[in-house]
Amino acid sequence: MTVNSSRKYEQLFAEAEAQTAPVFRRIGQTVLHNQARVLEAFKEFKVDETCFHDSTGYGYNDGGREKLDQLFARIFGAEAALVRPQFVSGTHAIASCIYGLLQRGGRMVSLTGKPYDTLQKALGLAGDGKKGLEAAGVGYAQADLCAGFDGTVLDEVLAAGAQLVFIQRSRGYTERRSLTTGQIGLLCQEVRKRAPEAVIFVDNCYGEFVEALEPCHAGADLVAGSLIKNAGGGLAPAGGYVAGRADLVEQAAWRLTAPGLGAGIGNMAGVKRLYYQGLFVAPHQTGEALKGTVLAAWLFERLGFAVCPKWHEERGDSVQAICLGTPQLLEKFCCAVQAASPVDSCFRPSPAPMPGYRDKIIMAAGTFVQGASSELSADAPLRPPYTVFLQGGLTYEHVRLALAQMLEATGLAG
Repeated sequence: MTVNSSRKYEQLFAEAEAQTAPVFRRIGQTVLHNQARVLEAFKEFKVDETCFHDSTGYGYNDGGREKLDQLFARIFGAEAALVRPQFVSGTHAIASCIYGLLQRGGRMVSLTGKPYDTLQKALGLAGDGKKGLEAAGVGYAQADLCAGFDGTVLDEVLAAGAQLVFIQRSRGYTERRSLTTGQIGLLCQEVRKRAPEAVIFVDNCYGEFVEALEPCHAGADLVAGSLIKNAGGGLAPAGGYVAGRADLVEQAAWRLTAPGLGAGIGNMAGVKRLYYQGLFVAPHQTGEALKGTVLAAWLFERLGFAVCPKWHEERGDSVQAICLGTPQLLEKFCCAVQAASPVDSCFRPSPAPMPGYRDKIIMAAGTFVQGASSELSADAPLRPPYTVFLQGGLTYEHVRLALAQMLEATGLAG
């Protein structure tokens, strides 16, 4: 079915690839730049086979773990990093930073509006709020500067001070554009002028290796993300990372483990080789996913759907939003993604309640690692305008085949 579908739409795909060729070349140049940076870091820190040996128990004196932290720090433009399987998700890594840094009486300011759904719940911005920022004695304010910088708005939101300024790079389940590193750098500069003591913290999920620079290169103090997204290269089975100023990374480590112990403990049984190898292939795998999202944007824009970003536009993350308009088409789209997956292709996804989300969510993810959005997947909240978020792809060829199957299953291309 998938191969036949691909042949049926070969002329359409050939036209798409001819028109998107300049964008694919730019992606290839970014991949080459990032791969060189990763390779140089591996060579600089003299990675060898002993780095992959397991640690057990408390994980004391784990040289491979310490070198992995150093690699992430160098590659992400930071002083230090914390790379651990004990982070159960990107939200966990981000929350560890926020609660590790903020003190009673402090204030957190988000410059990208409300955080995505699961982080809203973690911060007490959704639900009863009894275990969030308010309960910890921390203030919260927000402004939405995603559409463009506004100095007056920034003045107003920072007037009462800020201990931590939060920037969410990716869009979450919103219609806004994801932020580029350049836009993040501008925000960092303007925050420094108004609140020089504030910690600037970036949720980097879906943004790793999309551009030639990372947020810490552009002035951010701290970043965090998930290893089952871009940074794990499709190989990491679980975990998350934090990178940035050494003192801030240590505070997050104290939150993850225990004060005084921090990054010095935590065994890495069974994952270190996958973390090293995943990091090494991450620039290439991210490039494959980006080419897939560009192709999807071209196809669905050609079919008359609103897409964000458009195929030729600059990207800040590896997510493609496609506004499908109806719940029926949304469900057909996700079912087609699932049917084109290498794992669990026989199952049919359906909308269901999920922890941390206010709407029912439909998720298509026939992935080797559960929930890994470095692999081809699609998900959406069941609410108007019924926008699906397509992301990931271990290989461009898989994304291309899957898109053909989507066109066949939905009947959109005739």
